[in-house]
Amino acid sequence: MSFSPLIALIAGEDSGDQLGAELLAALRRRYPDARFVGIGGARMQREGFPSWYDIHELSVMGFAEVVRHLPRLLRLRKALVQRLLEARPDVVVGIDAPDFNLGVERRLKEAGVRTVHYVSPSVWAWREKRAEKIGLSADRVLCLFPMEPPIYARHGVDARFVGHPLADRFALVSDRVGARDVLQLPQDAPVLAVLPGSRPSEIERLGAIFIDAARRIGAALPGLRIVIPAANPQVHTRLKAMLSKGPRDAGAPLLLDGHAHEAMLAADVVLLASGTATLEAMLAKRPMVVGYRVSPWSYRIARAFNMLKTDVYALPNILARACGLAGEEKLVPELMQDDCTAPNLAEATLALFADSERRGKVVAAFEQLHRALRGAEAGGAGERAAAGVAELLEAPRAS
Repeated sequence: MSFSPLIALIAGEDSGDQLGAELLAALRRRYPDARFVGIGGARMQREGFPSWYDIHELSVMGFAEVVRHLPRLLRLRKALVQRLLEARPDVVVGIDAPDFNLGVERRLKEAGVRTVHYVSPSVWAWREKRAEKIGLSADRVLCLFPMEPPIYARHGVDARFVGHPLADRFALVSDRVGARDVLQLPQDAPVLAVLPGSRPSEIERLGAIFIDAARRIGAALPGLRIVIPAANPQVHTRLKAMLSKGPRDAGAPLLLDGHAHEAMLAADVVLLASGTATLEAMLAKRPMVVGYRVSPWSYRIARAFNMLKTDVYALPNILARACGLAGEEKLVPELMQDDCTAPNLAEATLALFADSERRGKVVAAFEQLHRALRGAEAGGAGERAAAGVAELLEAPRAS
């Protein structure tokens, strides 16, 4: 008789939806009769996942944003926990969104349900002691980065490095020509890809700044093609409104419906918001400039309570230091908070366009980091994550 587990997956934003879709497909290959419940986005739903709630209800970031939406998030979490307790899944996998998922996982773990947290919070960047508390919520943590499991080991938490699925999707040698053909961009023109974020709240904070920066760069580089891929329909609507307020000449930014992958591959340089997209640009081997702002209140709280233990924020910089590819020097320019202005972003991006030697060194470092993120074990990250879930799922319970 085949094993037909009930597996709950809870993804909280677009990047989690992508990870969840690959994990779902890998689990289905292991358990063809498995049933799934929880929260997922468009990618997971295309895999046949029956999402109980809209994934975008969970997509908030920063202290101020969380506080503003806290009553709604608490109601949603309470309702989700109740449905899961009634369904009694064999395992619950929270995918990223730690502020939401760890609370759900803890309630289920206390009720005797096995729990996994997929994507470690940034314990290497701030509040390492969270690792111990995460162990109270998750029986196992599946880590995307090689520097994470040793941190959990120091706190007695079961954690596995599974690699990053994005490292599997990007070729070690990227295809700029093919990407430009897909986007109908000329092969001989300089191209800038601009990605101001994937959440509506990020676009409200960063969209106008990045668009202003892009226009400044375009004015300084004749013949530059600028592409702005929108992560989802909500972001597309907001960016379209912002772009409509500016000039519509031949050099105006081109707004794309999706196609972030192709936009990065087609670009010579990428200007983007800090987050998962910086990892994608790194794997595309594209030199980049990173900018970001959280609400002033969120930033003041983080600084006041000394929550940050790093002076770098972009994932390529963090990984470069962890892998010994950079000392105090930043591999990627970062412009955060008050430094994240249109003139500053434009200046840093133009400097990168002008320095081919620097771009070459960055690309060489990105190639090394790409190999490190693929991991030494066979199979893709999704398969390794599924193996980590399956091992826990099939392990005998302690008597």
